[in-house]
Amino acid sequence: MEEKELQKKSYTKVVDYIKHQIMAGQLKTGDKLPAERELSETLGVSRNSVREAVRTLDIMGVISSQHGAGNYVQGNFENNLVESMSMMFLLNQINYEQISQLRLGLEMQALMLAIDHITEPELKQMEQIISQLENVTEENNVILDKKLHYSIAVASKNVLILNILQALSTIVDQFILDLRREILSSEDSRDGLYEAHKGMVKSLLTKDKELGRKSIYKHFALIDEKLKKFGK
Repeated sequence: MEEKELQKKSYTKVVDYIKHQIMAGQLKTGDKLPAERELSETLGVSRNSVREAVRTLDIMGVISSQHGAGNYVQGNFENNLVESMSMMFLLNQINYEQISQLRLGLEMQALMLAIDHITEPELKQMEQIISQLENVTEENNVILDKKLHYSIAVASKNVLILNILQALSTIVDQFILDLRREILSSEDSRDGLYEAHKGMVKSLLTKDKELGRKSIYKHFALIDEKLKKFGK
């Protein structure tokens, strides 16, 4: 028991050391971590404790372990968010209604920020997506719908909003992809979503935040209506 407690404390010591190195600017994204032996000697812990710390940081998305090449500071937290939220969904701690409510808040803020920060190339890309959405197959409709929302999140220039929305989108794909296709294949909801999407892009072009708000609310009202219909 004492040995396990000691190993736990040692592994925490390694994690804290790496966190402090990152905070101090000694380690940055893309930098390679010191070798296991070096960390072991520097911190006075076993190499098993170092490996346990590396595994933990890898799962958290802080580092990326590359076989035969070492461990690198990565900062890939989206995968960790996806895993955590997926387990919450599986354990019935969250449902799609709650996911939709969170997406509404995040996408609203993403659009408001995008109106302030969007670039000309990003605007042109979104205009192209809207023009393609007019006449597309059901499969391409799903792809373009996701692409538009992703592009708006990118244009917000807020990495945290982007990562969370990407994680939520992945959960939707994992658990209710058929429902998403059903929503986009229904003619009335597809037409309504197209108008909402067109309004969102127009708000970006005209810097009209009120139009942006109305378009986002219209978008999620249509989705929530379908969710209630299908009992999600």
